[in-house]
Amino acid sequence: MPCTTVLVGKLASNDGSTMIARTDDGAFDVKHVIVVDPKTAKKKYKSVLSHVEVDLPDNPLRFTACPNVDPKEGIWGTTGVNAANVGMTATETITSNPRVLAADPMVELRKSTKRGEKEIPGGIGEEDILMLVLPYIRSAREGVLRLASLLERYGTYESNGIAFNDENEVWWMETIGGHHWIARRVPDDGCVIAPNQFGLDSFDLEDAFGAQRDHLCSADLRSFIEDNRLDCNRNGVFNPRNIFGSHTDSDHIYNTPRAWFMGRYLTPRTHRWDGENAEFTPESDDIPWCLVPERKVAVEDVKYLLSAHYQGTPFNPYSSQDTGKRGMYRSIGINRTGVTALCQIRGDRPEPIKAVEWVCFGSTTFGAMVPVYPDVAKLPKYLSAVTTDVSTENFYWASRIIAALADHNYATSIQQIERYHSAVFTQGRRLIREYDEKMMRSGDFSLKDKANDALCAMAREQATATLNKVLQDASIHMKNGYNRADN
Repeated sequence: MPCTTVLVGKLASNDGSTMIARTDDGAFDVKHVIVVDPKTAKKKYKSVLSHVEVDLPDNPLRFTACPNVDPKEGIWGTTGVNAANVGMTATETITSNPRVLAADPMVELRKSTKRGEKEIPGGIGEEDILMLVLPYIRSAREGVLRLASLLERYGTYESNGIAFNDENEVWWMETIGGHHWIARRVPDDGCVIAPNQFGLDSFDLEDAFGAQRDHLCSADLRSFIEDNRLDCNRNGVFNPRNIFGSHTDSDHIYNTPRAWFMGRYLTPRTHRWDGENAEFTPESDDIPWCLVPERKVAVEDVKYLLSAHYQGTPFNPYSSQDTGKRGMYRSIGINRTGVTALCQIRGDRPEPIKAVEWVCFGSTTFGAMVPVYPDVAKLPKYLSAVTTDVSTENFYWASRIIAALADHNYATSIQQIERYHSAVFTQGRRLIREYDEKMMRSGDFSLKDKANDALCAMAREQATATLNKVLQDASIHMKNGYNRADN
């Protein structure tokens, strides 16, 4: 799934929270946000795509998920937060290379082709991973270890990056071939940018095979590299990206430009991003996986990054200037995004309200991001009751319609879109502050349901008002418009 991920450590955020966020860029997948009741949990999971069957542990936790509305290709849970205040996003599709894939092949479904021949299931993949892991973990580190055990036993049929966060730590995990894996704790003062490529560019093997404080990996990773002569590094440097990742021409159009734009935003003075003497260009293979931002990062910054289309550069597809470079690179805020969710875990709040999940549907360039408390029995219908048919009765379709209308009239609609984003952020934050204070003062955390209703009512009001405006603008600019004074 082509996606973009941003991770923020607790000392890099403006409020001491940890954040993980990702755009889920499918093929216009219709998404909704739901709460999964552990009472409905089954003892065995079966994948629709790979047919693999996995026995599940007892005592799952309640959790949120952003699955496909149409389950014909599986659940695709995408992202969520569980009742232990652990967030997870799965997955960022990443890249690899033929050397790795030959040494540890992907575990693909092998259907029977002859009568009497037994089908061989494939491994686990993005369809399955959230559902197999999030209900059964109580920390970000536990998420890495549980997924590692599943990869080692069942394998995977694709290359993926997965993020976990709790109130103290953020972990990033990348699969290597069919069964191997590597994971690193995001530095507390760091911000990770991940655009569909193998990302890790430094790793402490001594820690991974010793104290395991900040680094984890497959038990045989050293011998796997040596036996298959995978190491392309020089001078004793261990850069996993040079071993397990890719450096292709298509990366320079589809992936690395996104890292360049995000790095440029986070560290505009620390590194040179523009001009003849630029340290990094949109097509550089060595843009850092993790950066220390020059100012602390807020939710609004993460949303801005994940909405980006190279504004302020010659590559902006909406530019009125013919730069000769418009649209040459893949935007971050792409048209076919299904859902973007940001899992924020706040260490300065009581357990029942530590987590806030911010949700945006459709193209992030145009969609607003509304917060909700995820530790509830159910979410309002405006987020959860989505159908495959177009309707303005839910946030998903309202967001998709706004985006489609505003995109075609960007120059005249963007001011309304910016006001929409600001209003939802401002009023959303105001309501979260109000209900945080009420619940901490009263000890009545059941007010989360009332808060979520108020938040969704606000989002609906703002989305409807914005839809009215962009529809009017689109109607004015229809090509068949004509007035008597035009002749």
